Amino acid sequence: MATRQDLGAFRGKRVIAAMSGGVDSSVMAALLAEAGADVIGVFLHVWDYSRRESANSSACCAMEDAYDARRVADHLSIPFYSMDMREQFRRDVIDPFVSDYESGRTPNPCERCNRFVKFGSLLSCANQMGAAFVATGHYVQRLDDASGVRLYRGADLAKDQSYFLATITRAQASRTLFPVGGLQKNETRELARRFRLPTASKHESQDICFVPAGDRVEFLRREGAVAGFAPGEIVDTQGLVLGRHDGIARYTLGQRKGLGLAGGPWNVVGLDGNAARVIVAPPLQAFITGVSIEELSWLRRPENGAKIQIKVRYRSEAASCCLTFVKGGVCVAFDDPQPLTAPGQVAAFYAGEELLGGGIISEVIRQQ
Repeated sequence: MATRQDLGAFRGKRVIAAMSGGVDSSVMAALLAEAGADVIGVFLHVWDYSRRESANSSACCAMEDAYDARRVADHLSIPFYSMDMREQFRRDVIDPFVSDYESGRTPNPCERCNRFVKFGSLLSCANQMGAAFVATGHYVQRLDDASGVRLYRGADLAKDQSYFLATITRAQASRTLFPVGGLQKNETRELARRFRLPTASKHESQDICFVPAGDRVEFLRREGAVAGFAPGEIVDTQGLVLGRHDGIARYTLGQRKGLGLAGGPWNVVGLDGNAARVIVAPPLQAFITGVSIEELSWLRRPENGAKIQIKVRYRSEAASCCLTFVKGGVCVAFDDPQPLTAPGQVAAFYAGEELLGGGIISEVIRQQ
């Protein structure tokens, strides 16, 4: 099992600290500076924080976060830079987010931001500045051995963020440090107070940075997700029409309330963007027996047919499964039926506490 990383090994080494303006990344930077690393703080400006919908937001990377990140850097007496990543963020996160909801998929924008924006940009920055490593405030633990880099769930399982890093590459992981991964959240807060950081009492970020207050529907409407608001039919799994809807973007898989249908209870089990259909089924059919996964990335690749564990939702427990490699991805069969998840979501593979890798769910197999 991984243990808290010895940061003394990085004394004198240049490290790019990804500073989001939150307490976790602030403590990360402080720990590295205390250990004698040559720390350079970097804030990624990914969204237009002056937009009216971002005001008073509890989202990560909101306007105040850039200011707080700079305050922490000044407090630690480390250099600080802000990188304008708005164009790439729109291309790699916002546009796919909108198109996925129009097609009936349910995207995970935080995973896409990590995979396509944060790690690539930070490592590029590290190369330009002669830094050996980048560091983040993720609750993930790193413990290398003779085989190379190995990542584990955070010591505070309630805050563990390994799920969101399941699709980063082995090369990216090998140059990334996670100084708070071995801490409990209350220990991070205590360290923030000991370091007298300006963010010591700052609230937790909760919303997606570009969808403050969680108003996904209004955001999609503003972004012109026309197909997502096309009216259509609500049908059962046999195609029997049970009602009408005002757009599949208003629905999520597993949804039970607000369907307005007789003869229930019903759960949303499918969203068909091509036919503008919402598909519902009785609760017992809202479980899945397997998933297909694409866009795979492995930190440590298991054998074909291996018995491992998988998480198909951030807040779910890891479930035992059997993995089979197929062309273009893998098929996973659960040992026991699992609550419904959606195409577009992350699947993270584990062997005990170790993160093996992951991918994006392309298809779910429902229990009949």
